[in-house]
Amino acid sequence: MPASDPRRYRGEVIEHPAISEIDDDALAAWLAERSEPAYRARQIRRHAWHAGTGGWAELTDLPKALRESLAAAFRWSSVEAVTELASNDGETRKALLQLKDGHRIETVLMPHHGARNSVCISTQAGCPMACAFCATGEMGLIRNLSAGEIVDQVRHWQRELAAEGDRVSHVVYMGMGEPFNNYEATLASARTLMDPDAFGISPRRITISTCGVVPKIDALAQEGLPINLAISLHAPVDSIRTAIMPINKRWNIDEVLASAARYVKKTKRRVTFEYILLGGVNDAPEGATLLAKRIAEHMRPGAAHVNLIPYNPGPGGFRRPPVDKMERFAAILEEGGISATVRISKGQDIAAACGQLKVPEGRAAPVAG
Repeated sequence: MPASDPRRYRGEVIEHPAISEIDDDALAAWLAERSEPAYRARQIRRHAWHAGTGGWAELTDLPKALRESLAAAFRWSSVEAVTELASNDGETRKALLQLKDGHRIETVLMPHHGARNSVCISTQAGCPMACAFCATGEMGLIRNLSAGEIVDQVRHWQRELAAEGDRVSHVVYMGMGEPFNNYEATLASARTLMDPDAFGISPRRITISTCGVVPKIDALAQEGLPINLAISLHAPVDSIRTAIMPINKRWNIDEVLASAARYVKKTKRRVTFEYILLGGVNDAPEGATLLAKRIAEHMRPGAAHVNLIPYNPGPGGFRRPPVDKMERFAAILEEGGISATVRISKGQDIAAACGQLKVPEGRAAPVAG
């Protein structure tokens, strides 16, 4: 909002909720107080979720007086774009978004040759998990995001894609933060993304990733949501996992694998194990053999897939293994009866790849309105 806006006075900001941060009942009540017909709520939501609309003034099918009232009561979005970067390949894009209190987060758009548009979203500003290979962990936890702030990252890309005649097709909760440490907001945002009257994204195109918060893995299994679950494993033995993932002191590999098995049994959904390959740390062939054995001890055949992630430049002083060694690691897992693939890294040149998201600490000026 411009500094000249009347809602900003001597640096003070009058806060208003974003339209994504109020529920349907509250919106209906607000409209009823103004003697507006109930169908206006559907019009407003349609613009907010589906269209490439950039603000209240563009909702020309609403009366001008109503648009002005809406603009005075609700912010159009809970996030405000600060900068956007595009990778050299012209595909991956990363956006720096500012929240109303001045904190900032990052989100990434990953198109796949016109076949789909995946968005990687954040659930926290910063992250408390302190994984040794992840830049976000260096920030520590600043705060949890609201469900609206999570959803509005998707809305940001939806608006850009709508201008290109396209839309968001897939969403991965793999950005900044541990989704299961912000469980309620994460699930609320996922339900909005799946809602056919909102974004209408198939639950099978939504993936939530966790470092291995065992009680929340069990909780998600009870939700009845056919979404995808990805669990960060990153080591075949506890000594290595504890060294690079402090969460292993709370829930070790066997506990994580047991919870994954319970999830599969309850949901009948396959689990993906994320495994970042760190040269000389967790990439030994014997480690692949042991990893396959440990997964097979807990999981029925076909219930698990290992997604091997080449290390991207970042914290910890680690290095990426040679391609042939990564491919050999995958082959050993396959020989052990565990499906595995080596992920193609994208967006490294703009620090948008796995483990690279991080924003400067400290807050910018709060967002007005």
